[in-house]
Amino acid sequence: MADNDDRLEDYYRRVMGDKPRERPVTRRAPSAGEPISSPGKPANPAPTWRERAGSSLRTGLLFAIGYVAVIWGVHLINVFAFGGGLTQYGIRPLDTSSLIGVLFSPVLHVSFGHLISNTVPGAIFSFLIGLSGARAWWGTTAFVVLIGGLGTWFFGGVGTVHVGASLLVYGWLAYLLVRGIFNRSIGQIILGVVLGIAYSGLLWGVLPINEGVSWQAHLFGALGGVAAGVVFGERRRSDRD
Repeated sequence: MADNDDRLEDYYRRVMGDKPRERPVTRRAPSAGEPISSPGKPANPAPTWRERAGSSLRTGLLFAIGYVAVIWGVHLINVFAFGGGLTQYGIRPLDTSSLIGVLFSPVLHVSFGHLISNTVPGAIFSFLIGLSGARAWWGTTAFVVLIGGLGTWFFGGVGTVHVGASLLVYGWLAYLLVRGIFNRSIGQIILGVVLGIAYSGLLWGVLPINEGVSWQAHLFGALGGVAAGVVFGERRRSDRD
């Protein structure tokens, strides 16, 4: 049982990109009359891989459910309390009065169809990032919202309004695709390949080929995700080394 736990511990660390465990050092038994040193047990023993995996799972589910609750809650309030008027707080490119839309546009949608299309992939990506912890989720999301939102504000086209969680969807996906490369985690690289194949159709969303689609938000959101992957991947790798 102990050997199985050790193997599972090592597997969990590889998947999550954590630092490998330090193996215990075998010491010789003290000879007769030699004093025995006893360092004692640590006051707060490190959590087991099962405890950490359970905590990661709960965090991932929390962010996935929270994402869905926020975008659906905002849309229901927008439709039934404001008659859809909140969409005016989206991103209006080069309009300084709409800069606040950089923060609000990802949770606003123009229709239930628009909302539904962003619900499932966004929940999946939010869950997967949340598995790495709250800091990873908030940090990645901040990069995506700021870089994606500001890029859309500068290059989105005067006279248009940009709303929708697809900015988050593309940013989170881009982060998941590249993070394993920069923190050198085999498990995360494999996950990135699987996601890249499964969601390869989203690639066309960063090109200006569909009228009425904010390809700018998709493109700059994805660039924000890549930037987050570089920054946090390098930082995590340096911490591990």
